[in-house]
This record gives sequence, structure tokens and C-alpha cells, in this order.
Amino acid sequence: MSNDISTSSSYLDSLRWQDTTPTTTEEQSDALTQEDFFSLLTQQLSFQDPSKPADNDQMIAQMTNFTMAEGISNLNSNFESLAASMTSNSALQASTLVGKQALLESDSLDLNATGEAKGSVVAESPVDSLTLRITDESGQLVRSIDLGSQSAGAIRFAWDGKNEAGERLPEGEYNIVAEGSTNGEFSSLPIATFKNIESVNINGANGIIINTKEGAVRLTDVAEIA
Repeated sequence: MSNDISTSSSYLDSLRWQDTTPTTTEEQSDALTQEDFFSLLTQQLSFQDPSKPADNDQMIAQMTNFTMAEGISNLNSNFESLAASMTSNSALQASTLVGKQALLESDSLDLNATGEAKGSVVAESPVDSLTLRITDESGQLVRSIDLGSQSAGAIRFAWDGKNEAGERLPEGEYNIVAEGSTNGEFSSLPIATFKNIESVNINGANGIIINTKEGAVRLTDVAEIA
């Protein structure tokens, strides 16, 4: 195999100093400027019939229309600049979310080094005998928490990371189920727990997207950031 390096490639040639200065052509704009408008207005006045001069109201209307058109064009440019600025600000604000926790609907708890896992039970109506059951990866029950009777709404809870014997359990993911009696009928209730935000995406159509180990979700769908 030859180790020679060719120096005659078009890419390398493009990097070398060019002896000739490239000529530039001034781009012509098709947009009418204020100077063009007054030139047209002057031509219109010079060719008008002296016996039927243009009405002052018509002249004022033409000037007003041109001013409005120019104003709308400038307004569009300002909106484009504003949109670019808002996108930059959104990206900066989104970057501060990384490392924080988002409250998302989930049936799992993340027990970390803080020694506590928090969440909320969502009850559409008052619930009696509300009980939380926490199990490990093998499905073994490690802790049962009695929350008693609760009114409708978001019912906050916190688990200290200990089992029934008061022993500290290892960090990791645990499953959780909320059960209670609503209107005399015993059933499971939806749960929202805090998940670590690993990264964020800026999407023009969907806004800010946050990514957790359970998937991606829009920031507008997050109930709380902690």
C-alpha cells in the first residue's frame, strides 16, 4: 500500500490562496422603494391631463397605500427577528431544565441518593381507604403506605425509601400502585412521579421537548418541575 499523499485534489486546491480577486456583482432588488414611488408619482403628474388634474384625495390615498405596504414589510422583518430571539431564549431556558425532575404520569418510583421518592395520586372524586403499595423489580411487596380518606384532586405522597421493617432499601426503580374506594367501588388510581430530566430538545412545531428514561414529553404536558 502506498503512503503517498496526493496534493492535487480539488478540495486542497480550494484551500490555497487565490491569486485573482473574484468579481462581485451587486444584486438587484425587485422591491419598490420610496424613491421609486415618488418617481412614479412624478411621471404620473407630468402625463396627466391639465384639464382633468388628479384629485388630491386620490394622491393622498396612493401615498397612504404605499406607506402602509412599506410598514407591513418592515413589520414582517421585525417579527422574524423577534421569532429568532424567542427561539434563542427558549433554548437558553430549556438548558436549565437538565438535571431537574419533572412530575409525569408513571407507575414507577425512582429512589435515589436523597433517600426519598415523591409523587401524587390523581383522584377525580373523593376516595376512601387510599393505600400505596410499593414493590421491587421481582414484584415483592416492600412497603405499604395508608393515606386514609382523601378529597378529590392531586394527593401528594412521599416514601422515605425504607421497607416495613424500617430498613433502608438500595437505590433504584420500584413499582407503585394506588388503590382506594371511590363511590363505594374499589379500584386503582393514576399516579404521577418525579423523573430526572436527561436532556431537552427545541422543536418549532411542538415547542420544548424534555427527555427522561421513560421517553419524551412536551414541556406543556408536565405538571410540575422540581
